[in-house]
Amino acid sequence: MVSLNSYLILGALLFSIGAIGVFTRRNALIIYMCIELMLNAVNLTFVAFSKYLGNMDGHIFVFMIMTVAAAEAAVGLAIIIALFRNKETVNVDAINLMKG
Repeated sequence: MVSLNSYLILGALLFSIGAIGVFTRRNALIIYMCIELMLNAVNLTFVAFSKYLGNMDGHIFVFMIMTVAAAEAAVGLAIIIALFRNKETVNVDAINLMKG
């Protein structure tokens, strides 16, 4: 039987890896994957607490987060593909569309 602390440590580790990836990487696809990793770390924590407390609230939140993440995946990848077609790079430092 795996304890709640193990799940929380794993969730914190996954979230930390995702946050470090967002802050250190310059590739838009890698940043996007790190954000997804952070969302999954939060989902793991919700499910762990839900199991520990014996109610289904965490599972419902995870279902809602996964629904939003699926929509975000479609829109996010479409934006990244559009940026690549326009600028021919996915480096976030080279993408300066707001400057005119």
